Amino acid sequence: MSDFLAFAQLGFRHITDPNGLDHVLFLLVLAAIYRPADWRPALWVVTAFTVGHSITLALAVSGLLALPTPLIEFLIPVTIVATAIENLAQRDRQDGWRMRARPVFAGIFGLVHGAGFANYLRSLFMDDLAVPLMGFNVGLEVGQVLVLAGAFAAFAALDRLIGLVKLPPRAPAPVRLRVIAVSSAVAVVACAWAVERSPW
Repeated sequence: MSDFLAFAQLGFRHITDPNGLDHVLFLLVLAAIYRPADWRPALWVVTAFTVGHSITLALAVSGLLALPTPLIEFLIPVTIVATAIENLAQRDRQDGWRMRARPVFAGIFGLVHGAGFANYLRSLFMDDLAVPLMGFNVGLEVGQVLVLAGAFAAFAALDRLIGLVKLPPRAPAPVRLRVIAVSSAVAVVACAWAVERSPW
């Protein structure tokens, strides 16, 4: 098997492995504000995240950037909590600047997550970095798209389920209730991780 395929499988397994749950939760909270019909902007946000973590991963694995592991492990759940809070604060999905800024924030947060990947991968890379890095990122992106597809299927089912419940007249729309539920649950888990991983 070629190095490219071997590292693509490694990237795919990383996103689907229970040890990569923080990455999956980040994807869920990123996608939580979208409906299945909004798959294009959601995919753009996830791709911006991939670009961000690819940059840091390349810099860290090549030795050009060294970041303390305890700080990175703490910052990863912080990015998840920050995204969940942004979801809860954004009442209108079409809110202009927030929707346009979302890929930028996803890319910045991707820089943090990439540093976490680097600590995992640094020992696996040999002299040639380009092919393994490209393979790992392709596998990771394929895994992310599958997670995103599964999330959209679950979100659509949850929206329908909430829609069957008789809600008070002033209750938020089913999509908004789902955003609140998913973002709140993810925020609670990520807050617990941040406390556990605090370097202070």
